[in-house]
Amino acid sequence: MAKTIMLEARSGSIPEEVEIVARNEDVNPLKLARRLSEGRVIIPRNTRRKGKVRVIGIGEGLRTKVNVNIGTSGSLVNIDMEREKARVAVKYGSDTIMDLSTGGNISEIRRILMEESKPLPFGTVPTYQAWIDGIRKYGSLPPEDWFIKVIEEHLRDGVDFMTIHAGITRELSEKAVKSRRVQPIVSRGGAMITVWMLEMNQENPYYRNWDYLLELFAEYDAVISLGDALRPGAIVDAHDELQLGELYINSKLLEKAREKGVQVMVEGPGHMPLDKIVLDVKLMKTLTKGAPYYVLGPLVTDVAAGYDHIASAIGAAIAVASGVDLVCYLTPAEHLNLPTPEQVREGLIAAKIAAHAGDIIKLGPKAAKWDIEMSISRAKLDWNTMFKLAIDPEKAKEIYSQYSGVNISSCNMCGQYCVFLLLDKWLKSRSKPKIDELLNLFKESSLV
Repeated sequence: MAKTIMLEARSGSIPEEVEIVARNEDVNPLKLARRLSEGRVIIPRNTRRKGKVRVIGIGEGLRTKVNVNIGTSGSLVNIDMEREKARVAVKYGSDTIMDLSTGGNISEIRRILMEESKPLPFGTVPTYQAWIDGIRKYGSLPPEDWFIKVIEEHLRDGVDFMTIHAGITRELSEKAVKSRRVQPIVSRGGAMITVWMLEMNQENPYYRNWDYLLELFAEYDAVISLGDALRPGAIVDAHDELQLGELYINSKLLEKAREKGVQVMVEGPGHMPLDKIVLDVKLMKTLTKGAPYYVLGPLVTDVAAGYDHIASAIGAAIAVASGVDLVCYLTPAEHLNLPTPEQVREGLIAAKIAAHAGDIIKLGPKAAKWDIEMSISRAKLDWNTMFKLAIDPEKAKEIYSQYSGVNISSCNMCGQYCVFLLLDKWLKSRSKPKIDELLNLFKESSLV
């Protein structure tokens, strides 16, 4: 087995990447190296990736990261649009990006989008290509080794992390298709693996070849993201035996990966009522001994079509506050259509707001400092600083200037009756609060 960054940290040394993450996130490098060595933090990378890729950490004690999904569909292949989505993801602050393409020349599209996505760490779901190109190649369902060959191709291309649907066994698949779930399987990759297992009368090729997959990922030092093929797709399906059964299997696969020094994160739900989110995160963290948790949503209602980025942000904020480490955005087009670049922007900003809202609880003053700086700027009516601090400066400026012909130092909501104008005489005479004092006050008043 190759010496991975995880094994390097386990040997007692501090890898350069750990130093970079520690410096960027203001954490102790020794503590960070220990968390990496134990699998509670990951640093997505592929030693074969060409060109400079941003070094980020995902996991315990670190800022929550946000992922953007892009890619063609089987019915809509527009490479230029997907390239634009990649540019939007980079511009508006995504931390990672995944290619979920299912239409066109998938290998070519992946390479194009990897280049367009720099410097972000890049992920894929190889199950899609294994299924689609496998049927094209063989005229029927592909053999078991084809699934492994596709993963090897992605690794050679330099993919930094991959969703691997290894936890959905044949037994769980058989239960799923016979279950009383409203939506038995909503994962596209999970459905593909299920059909393959049931038609071929064989076990999951990823599950059967797990030891060999660990050797492959160790060679390239890439990250495995254990897929949630049985995530709930309706709130009434949350926390049933299928979801929890796959999570348990994933926790066992994770243990093997850690033994080999392969970095792993675990993917989670899905659709889930508000009151189950905290339990879900705590259960996952307990079963996996603190592995990074990567969640899609959770979506807290099934009726938000057209606004699923909002339903997702509500669930994500609670999940992050409870310990989630990576949030996958949803767009307004979720469940309806392939998103446009503008919908990618909307979904990304919503997810970033949710991640930061959760970080205020999870990380405390370290995250809240941003909010305090914004509050001070608002009290000063310092618009330039407010725009700089806004999570989407362009949007803030656009709305601020949407009505012309008014010249006033406040905004047009309150106009000349702005509280800071009314109280200006008295506010000028008071001592101004300092950021450090406010951070201490925030820390003392925190309930967590």
